[in-house]
Amino acid sequence: MLCVIGDLVEDIVVWLPESLNYGTDTPSQIVRTRGGSASNVAVFAARIATRENPNSIGARLIAQVGDDRLGEQLIEVLQIAGVDPCVVRSGRTGSIVVIVSPDGERTMLTDRAASTQLLSAPDNWFDDVSLLHVPAYSLFSESLATATQACIATAHEKNIPVTIDASSASLIETYGVSEFRQVIAKIQPQVLFCNTDEAKTIRLTADPINVPLVVIKAGASPTTLITRVGSRTVEVAPVSQIIDTTGAGDAFAAGFLNSYKNVYIGVDTITDISLRDCVLAGHQLAARVLRSPGATMDTQ
Repeated sequence: MLCVIGDLVEDIVVWLPESLNYGTDTPSQIVRTRGGSASNVAVFAARIATRENPNSIGARLIAQVGDDRLGEQLIEVLQIAGVDPCVVRSGRTGSIVVIVSPDGERTMLTDRAASTQLLSAPDNWFDDVSLLHVPAYSLFSESLATATQACIATAHEKNIPVTIDASSASLIETYGVSEFRQVIAKIQPQVLFCNTDEAKTIRLTADPINVPLVVIKAGASPTTLITRVGSRTVEVAPVSQIIDTTGAGDAFAAGFLNSYKNVYIGVDTITDISLRDCVLAGHQLAARVLRSPGATMDTQ
């Protein structure tokens, strides 16, 4: 089972048909969905796993959510999706407002609230877990960062592979590029996901990180895979009728990791064909999200 640690919040996605009219009304379309990078990955992975085995628990999410009605609703959404909610209830549930401008550009107003306040994971979170995925958002804010590092240490003790998503170029810059690289070196993930902006910020080309597999996403351009023996690219199939890019990167990670955990024995045993299949699985799932509102697969 894939386990993810991080944020569980409400996404309030606002589509603007025209430029924002400051100081007055702007007609818009608003959709409320379950959000947070970690919960997105868990839900998308669960949708795949439960489709393959309807009676299984598809994924697990370690998180803190508010002790309020919104928190209850988000937990219910996880359970319906096939996610085991390994959550702590305390504080106020967070929300993220995602403003999508007419040109498709997204601006996010974040209030993560309880999602960053996790002190420790519930006991036995690792039962039946085959892979621990960590969005870097979970490494940037205390007390969640300390709880996340404790889970990573437990994963290493139990020989559970760990994967990291770089999450945000701007947050890496705020955190400190050198400091972030040191954290990655300490964690020793099997896979590091990033997009082109994050790869540039981390200086992956000029100063490669010693990670068995780096996956660099580039939107519609080819995806780059960097291993210790070299690099290669995988073409991306075109996606028509894109509605919203929210959650597409999380969907790619979920699709990739669902295939990766099924073939993982040790990085040296994974073939180029296996890695290509993982990338294609990621892009197929991301395409569904691109054609859906918010971080969902509910194609309109």
